[in-house]
Amino acid sequence: MLNTPQSLTDILDDAAILSLEHQIHLSEVLGEHDWRVDLQNPVFEFTGERTLTCERFHLLGSAAPGPGSWMWAWANPSGFPAELTALSAKVRDLGHQYGIAELSSPEVPIDALPHASGDPVMAAAVLTEAAKVLTGTWTSYTGEAGGGTRVAFLIEHPAFLLPPPSPARTMRLLQQSLAELPLSDHRRALYSYATMRGLNPVFDARGRRLTLGAQGFGATVDFDDLHRVASINGTVPAGG
Repeated sequence: MLNTPQSLTDILDDAAILSLEHQIHLSEVLGEHDWRVDLQNPVFEFTGERTLTCERFHLLGSAAPGPGSWMWAWANPSGFPAELTALSAKVRDLGHQYGIAELSSPEVPIDALPHASGDPVMAAAVLTEAAKVLTGTWTSYTGEAGGGTRVAFLIEHPAFLLPPPSPARTMRLLQQSLAELPLSDHRRALYSYATMRGLNPVFDARGRRLTLGAQGFGATVDFDDLHRVASINGTVPAGG
């Protein structure tokens, strides 16, 4: 972790922007698609505009409307192969380390999760976001498993690796993140993203301005007293 998290909200801020960038990239890679998974003879495959079989994938858990809860894969009594649930167990162990019950408890009420609003889809998204930054596996996929249950995976394939950051895409991503993501601490979220993306973030002495950039691209982000972004100014080279 970049800064020791005190809560699930801290972890979600750390994850938010880099997670969004990976999901945008996933959509660009796959286009229109269908998916299928076999959990007993592990295979995860996308078909459609492009056919991809994931080299590795990880079952995180599922959120169900009946009990109104999320169950981590390591706690599921269905007996899935250990290699599929090992990453969820890593999240559990880190949840114990950081004292965050939502990550270490076998089952979590959906209503207890930030931003979930009682929705299994949102509950799966919230805990998948946390798992990404804790495990360093950044591409996720969630799907309908019947009866309104949402199942969540982290998936790996070379095609899902991000290209190097480009100035124009980075500026668009930051603007989109501020407009669409439920960030609790803008300073933490942007600093975490820039650090993980290799954009060399530096705060000024007052912590009110963040400078970041690489490869001829530079940006400054100014914050208000509540750590919210007041302005972003970037320099994008021609053709960036």
